[in-house]
Amino acid sequence: MKTPLLPLIACAAFAFGCNKNEPAAPVVEVRGEAIQPLAMKTNAPVTNAVSPKATNVAAKAEEKIGEYIVAGFDRLASFNYDVPDAPATNATKQAELKAQIPVPVKSLDKRKVAVKGYMLPLKVEGGLITELLIMRDQSMCCYGTVPKINEWVSVKMVGKGVKPVMDEPITIFGTLKVGEVFENGYLVGLYEMDGERLGGPIDL
Repeated sequence: MKTPLLPLIACAAFAFGCNKNEPAAPVVEVRGEAIQPLAMKTNAPVTNAVSPKATNVAAKAEEKIGEYIVAGFDRLASFNYDVPDAPATNATKQAELKAQIPVPVKSLDKRKVAVKGYMLPLKVEGGLITELLIMRDQSMCCYGTVPKINEWVSVKMVGKGVKPVMDEPITIFGTLKVGEVFENGYLVGLYEMDGERLGGPIDL
């Protein structure tokens, strides 16, 4: 897939770098109709089964740092997203793309969140980082592996910027925007953030 953002990520990673290196049973003829077992009556209430994964996601959604919801990549990148090679120029195609993002992730749109990950600076002004990516891991930086589209958040700092913190996990606090980002019809991202402040280093 050729999009404007991936070369940018690759260039940024190169510029800033990293320092880490059993026989078959006989056939029996069945005659007559099979006897159906009687249904057993029970007074137990009927409940809907909930998968452990869904429960874990819901539980993690309650974790907060102050007013900020902790939005880890175990949630942001918990689903597969099929990225089209061709531009998505019509409303029908764009609607199909939007349907791939699960509700628990969409619920973070326009919410104050804290995202944990690794910094990849994109723009520096006066020694401070004003635009950056928060990435799930350092595979892009250290190994040149292009991350999945839901494994990064594009951040623009609201204030003057933050100091660069490389090779260590950090937390970025701000307002998250969830939804497809297009450039000339090409899908270039799923998450954007208006960054407010930086925390860390912390454990992921």
